[in-house]
Amino acid sequence: MAASGGWRQPSILPGFGLTLGFSTFFVSAIVLLPLGALVLRTASMSPADFFATVLAPRALASYRLTFGASLLAALLNAAGGFLIAWTLVRYEFPGRRLVDALIDLPFALPTAVSGIALTAVFAPDGWVGGWLAAQGVQVAYTWSGVVLALTLIGLPFVVRTVQPALVEVARDLEDAAETLGAKPFTIFRRIIFPAVLPALVTGFTLAFARGIGEYGSVIFIAGNLPMRTEITPLLIVIKLEEFDYSGAAALGFMMLLISFVMLLLINTVQAWSRRRLTVGR
Repeated sequence: MAASGGWRQPSILPGFGLTLGFSTFFVSAIVLLPLGALVLRTASMSPADFFATVLAPRALASYRLTFGASLLAALLNAAGGFLIAWTLVRYEFPGRRLVDALIDLPFALPTAVSGIALTAVFAPDGWVGGWLAAQGVQVAYTWSGVVLALTLIGLPFVVRTVQPALVEVARDLEDAAETLGAKPFTIFRRIIFPAVLPALVTGFTLAFARGIGEYGSVIFIAGNLPMRTEITPLLIVIKLEEFDYSGAAALGFMMLLISFVMLLLINTVQAWSRRRLTVGR
């Protein structure tokens, strides 16, 4: 019956109002409320105290290490993760299922266990670290160790996002291009890579975001030397242990602000690549 008769036409999505209300409440309670409390705590500081905290030389050094190492690790994961996903999707070889299962191991391991394991291997007296030390190369207790730890915990994000995209690549287009005389690199550049680029950017974004907030696996291998190998999350913990809650909130706010800007830029690039792919199709 028409709306004038007192009946309303059924919604195409049953329960939309209820699910929307629950989603809004859940996001507000779990995400917006804690972030709002962080912003309010930071707002209680005077401008002079805020800038003195977030622009201190020790804080700036931690920003450079945290975001720089996270960016470098995400780039390494984007390249290595793509190759691993390609191998798992396109080739059959003995032990393939085992390798595929090992990719998810960093998800299951506590991050502290990963840090201890990396330190045991790459410390100057470790299995690999001892040999590297003899060559004059030190990984543990340097920025290289931080990048190594972030690469380990971020790799699954890239592999698991790129794998489905590679599976969905139209093989008939590759066969047709090969029939028309296209070389393998041309097929990869014109057909395969544009199809998986949005997924690759998504994996890069997830790995980068994961690296920014990582704590457990880094503190064991970094050495935590102020101004050299001290990450921002550790500096926040130090502020909390000193009962400087406002200072910890200020550093957290800066991490939130920088992360938001960088992720917004990455997501903009991702949306552009998807639009470009859609137009190309």
